[in-house]
Amino acid sequence: MKAKTIKKTVIWALSTLFFLTAILAGHIWWVYRPKAPGPFTKVMARIDVRQPVSQNDANKIAAWFGHQKGIDHVLVNAQNRIVIFTYFPVKVSGTGIVKKFNTQLPYHGDRFIPTEKQLAGSCPVAGSSFYYKVYKLIDNIL
Repeated sequence: MKAKTIKKTVIWALSTLFFLTAILAGHIWWVYRPKAPGPFTKVMARIDVRQPVSQNDANKIAAWFGHQKGIDHVLVNAQNRIVIFTYFPVKVSGTGIVKKFNTQLPYHGDRFIPTEKQLAGSCPVAGSSFYYKVYKLIDNIL
């Protein structure tokens, strides 16, 4: 009689643990799943300008970006010849902005797209976060 009670208790405990683990896995997947960009989502992009840029040129580039549709903010580093800007992907594409930059301005630049290795090392929290690791495990299973 006592063995039946212990067996039932163990079955209930394991069933409850499995059920709660499934709920936690579903919740983590729901929170970390890839989402389509919303109307307020901003994306950052970078253009590496090929020719030397003076401070006057940097001001012209910043002014041009300021007049473009969908651009939120722009920073131009004349010394490193780098243009960094944030934009709303719902309104404009980053590739389209780079094409317009190359055709409408006398400067030529390439959009910097990081490699997978650079992306993996870019966020120190994502690689070491317990929740991110659990998400990746669940994502690989699903």
